Amino acid sequence: MTALAAMIRRDIKIALRVGGGALIGVLFFLAVVVLMPFAIGPDLALLQRLGPAVLWLGALLASLLTLDRLFMADHEDGSLDLIAMSRVPLELACAAKALAHWLAAGLPLVVATPVLGLLLNLDGSASLAIAATLLVGTPALTFTGMIGAALAVTLHRGGLLMAVLVLPLSIPILIFGVAAAGAAITGPVAFGTPFQILCALSLASMVIGPFAAAASLRQGLD
Repeated sequence: MTALAAMIRRDIKIALRVGGGALIGVLFFLAVVVLMPFAIGPDLALLQRLGPAVLWLGALLASLLTLDRLFMADHEDGSLDLIAMSRVPLELACAAKALAHWLAAGLPLVVATPVLGLLLNLDGSASLAIAATLLVGTPALTFTGMIGAALAVTLHRGGLLMAVLVLPLSIPILIFGVAAAGAAITGPVAFGTPFQILCALSLASMVIGPFAAAASLRQGLD
């Protein structure tokens, strides 16, 4: 547990430093939300109706933008080989790295959502509801994307392959995340149903993701 905690602290420090990648995702998320009102126009009702989809799509793309840094830096400096040969199970190491990535790149998106919701004509309760869906849904994006990052880490220019692999797996998360966020604003579906499915997707990804990523890393490093 001490080794895992040290790994989480290390990855968070690397992600938060200049060029670490966490700031890039937040700035991209901010750019998507800020530019959307200019693209849609002055129709406030339409802006409010599209707000949940805009926030979720921005979070998905921002998460995808930073996933390539999950294993790439460790592979380039040889740290990934040391992690694979350490006494810590590789599955737990992958889970720790995904948790650190979410804390550095995913959690800031959730914190920024209530403020950015004002730009999309969303009231406080709606923005908090959307933030709640992102809080339980963005871990699923991270742990699912970790599988694609592990597959692409040993490939030359594997970023495109990672996007091709991750986007289809992220579609169910996006669907139920937008459904839950939209239900909190307009309905007619009850908020609890898609929100519970979103929680189930996150829990399933937290279980399956580390094992799939560890198997991919073992295959690629051999």
